[in-house]
Amino acid sequence: MTIQDILHRKGRQVVTSRPTETLLATIRMLTEKRIGAVIVEDDHLRPAGIFTERDFAKAVAAHGESALGMPIGRLMSAPIISCRPSDSVESAMALMTRAKIRHLPVMGDGELLGIVSIGDLVRQRLSDKELEAGVLLDLSRMRA
Repeated sequence: MTIQDILHRKGRQVVTSRPTETLLATIRMLTEKRIGAVIVEDDHLRPAGIFTERDFAKAVAAHGESALGMPIGRLMSAPIISCRPSDSVESAMALMTRAKIRHLPVMGDGELLGIVSIGDLVRQRLSDKELEAGVLLDLSRMRA
């Protein structure tokens, strides 16, 4: 199973924002869309960074209430850690674990193709394991 397979099933929609957007507006957007991250695009609409729930927590811890009016371009994580659509689910999970991140933009030929979360990857692994368990159960019943 590859990241491309996950994107095919879940879709390629990515929520983006501008670096000048305030933290408060960005948090409202995350809440309304029920997502955990937005890709921050530069003036040429290329990914410049990612802003996540963890970045929000770090911003408030560092700046207190005044962080709400700050531009996310000052608070985002950059450079972006990304994967390719051809990467396996296992390699993407390993990358996320090593980097201690929960959202992984998918890049191909310099273009943003989608984003996967740790939840997407775990869901796929659980589905794979359920299928394997079902096959093994069927095989054991055939032998009995």
